[in-house]
Amino acid sequence: MGRTDERESHPRRCGWLVRGAGTAVTALVLAGLVPGAAVAAPGDEQVAAAQAGRDAAAARVGEIGAQLAQAQERVDAARRGAQIALQEYEVRRAAQEEARATADVAAAAAERAAAELGRGRDQVVAFARSSYMQGSTSPGAAALVTAAGPAQLVERVALLEAAGGHRADVVAELTVLEQEAAAAEEAAQVAVQAAGQAEAAAAESLASAQSQEVSARAQAAELADRREVLEAELVEAQEVLHGAQGAAAAAAAAAATAGAAQVRPPAAPPASSGSSARSSSSSSSSSAGSSSSTYSGAGAPTGTGTTAGAPTGSVVDRAIAAAKSQRGLPYSWGGGNGNGPTHGIPPDTAVYGFDCSGLTEYAYAQAGIWIGGTSREQYWRFRDRTVAADDLQPGDMVFWGETADHTSIYHVALYIGGGQVVQAPQSGDVVRISSMWFGSDYYGAVRPTA
Repeated sequence: MGRTDERESHPRRCGWLVRGAGTAVTALVLAGLVPGAAVAAPGDEQVAAAQAGRDAAAARVGEIGAQLAQAQERVDAARRGAQIALQEYEVRRAAQEEARATADVAAAAAERAAAELGRGRDQVVAFARSSYMQGSTSPGAAALVTAAGPAQLVERVALLEAAGGHRADVVAELTVLEQEAAAAEEAAQVAVQAAGQAEAAAAESLASAQSQEVSARAQAAELADRREVLEAELVEAQEVLHGAQGAAAAAAAAAATAGAAQVRPPAAPPASSGSSARSSSSSSSSSAGSSSSTYSGAGAPTGTGTTAGAPTGSVVDRAIAAAKSQRGLPYSWGGGNGNGPTHGIPPDTAVYGFDCSGLTEYAYAQAGIWIGGTSREQYWRFRDRTVAADDLQPGDMVFWGETADHTSIYHVALYIGGGQVVQAPQSGDVVRISSMWFGSDYYGAVRPTA
């Protein structure tokens, strides 16, 4: 609320500055500084007023530029945070899918163990029923008594020993099956619990990422509206500045002329005085415009040295061609994969396109190389194939991050040579070719084709 009040107060303050400076300029005009006006030269107070108006307008120009720069930095920071949060969600979603797959495997194993246990129990029940129907748990005694002779007796003893061993095996197997079934059921429950926790973590990450992305977009929209107002103020302040500078210069010239008139006869004003004042005004305007600029361009490149070998030309060509073929498709938050563009995740479920890492994943998938689905994973997978900033070759992937930790990487683009990249920049933009930039948040580059 405090920032809103502060922003709303600036237009009023600028109006006072503009009106105050304009009054000073008007006073000088009325004092006879316009060519052809035959009135007395301005006094010291009028000259000082013009100079004060010039200084106030110049200060306002700088202030507006600083406000725009600060607002843009807040928007950029919000966007970076949203991208990092999105990748955290995607990492947790992958963990959730893996945990769910583990749970499914464990559940299937528990089901098989339960089936085996059921069959083992059926065998024990069948043995118990047979023993009950024969009146003894040892029906072999009757078989021995009724043997026709010694040879048959020996044969029946052998058969009975085998049958007894089988019954013992059935009981032992049942015990093992019961243990296996219990272990499988426990493993399944643990896996299901882990899957539930992974799902909750993914949902939490998604909610955080969505909140940050919505906030970043709202700040960007607010900045766009505010920029229109501030830029209008900037134009007005610069006009006042130019007028005040010209009036102050004219006042100083008039004062000098008036002083000279006291010691020598009046002379015709120099023909070039008007153009000189305009030249002075134009020069000052150029200086002010330069000082109000808040974007300093690309900073010194950072990153690591080159550890990658030479790129594979045919693979690079296919990857670059695939990425270029998607130009014009909209940026979609969480959109795109190795198969092509997709609808994004909220708030971009209706937007069919790519985010930054989805585009590079697709490009290299068409060249037969799996690079991973997030920008941090794409760097980490090829971290042993780094490329120095001055060694960039077409096909290298370039990254930007907030810290030295690879988990802070928030953007990736595909270098295509000639100081250019193809990228999916940000919400509201489209896949396009841009000039390569570095700056303090440049993280480094890797070469998947080395």
